[in-house]
Amino acid sequence: MKVLGIESTCDETACAIVEDGRHVLAQTVATQFDLHSQYGGVYPELACRRHFDVLIPLIDQTLQEASLKAQDIDVIAVAYGPGLIGALLMGLTAAKGLALSWKRPFVGVNHVEAHLYAALMHCPKPLFPALGVVISGGHTLLVKIEAVGVYTLIGTTVDDAIGEAFDKVAALLDLPYPGGPEIEKLALKGDPTRYHFKPGVVKGRPWDFSFSGLKTNVLYTLKGQNSHKDTSLIISEEDKAHVAAAFQKTALENIHKKAMEAALAFGCKMIFFGGGVSQNRYLQSLFSLSPIEVCFPPLGLSVDNAVMIAGLGFHVYQKVGLQGHPLTLEPQTRIPF
Repeated sequence: MKVLGIESTCDETACAIVEDGRHVLAQTVATQFDLHSQYGGVYPELACRRHFDVLIPLIDQTLQEASLKAQDIDVIAVAYGPGLIGALLMGLTAAKGLALSWKRPFVGVNHVEAHLYAALMHCPKPLFPALGVVISGGHTLLVKIEAVGVYTLIGTTVDDAIGEAFDKVAALLDLPYPGGPEIEKLALKGDPTRYHFKPGVVKGRPWDFSFSGLKTNVLYTLKGQNSHKDTSLIISEEDKAHVAAAFQKTALENIHKKAMEAALAFGCKMIFFGGGVSQNRYLQSLFSLSPIEVCFPPLGLSVDNAVMIAGLGFHVYQKVGLQGHPLTLEPQTRIPF
């Protein structure tokens, strides 16, 4: 079964064709980094306009790269949330239009769930129960995975997502957007023990995360307690690397500690990662000695992509039946896990 996947939840427009949930026949991505870098983050209105401009040509390109025609596609899958409402509407509207014109069923896919599937689909023999760890610009989650589509939320962030915290700290350090790769690069030049930051603690909720206090700690280190009055840096350029290294160490070791504790507490046999932060090499080094097998998504499938949408779409279609989802399916900015 060949599934065409469409991803437009935020600032990446992506299409892919995946057969039987695993075999990638083609994938294309139109990035928007050039559009949003000047703003230090995603500008929603501009993101929507770019989706509108490139989505249909991207679908045509994906079909050409797979040497397929519209009639060869069995199902259309699209991310219907969570994400930016306007961006979601672009992809969802396109998917519905194709479903009508091609006379094919379509299904809506949970974007966050798809991030986990990006790692799971490339695992030859997944073992359950497993721990799912989603760490991206918009999400930080720990979930127990009983099977594809069967999850129990273990923990989440009460404020910033881990990727969002990286972006904000990068801005404090005058680094360009997106901040995660820039902090990782700068941290290589720094001593992570030069500054001592503490991870956030959520009382009575051992699996939850909080990165707001850590971010504030970095702010005061860089600009002092009166940073609202004086925005100039009080550290040297050399010390920026030490701050980046200490921040990265504190944030990612917190992820490692809680993920390992949760995996052991819930009897998980494997750990699956999803989201762009999962490509951080320091994070991967922390899990390299894990007694539990750890699966990271392949390079390129950790960030927003349509392969994970098409792959998971295959399983969603098996569940909902031959008719797929109704054309009345609405976009969801938030989807409880």
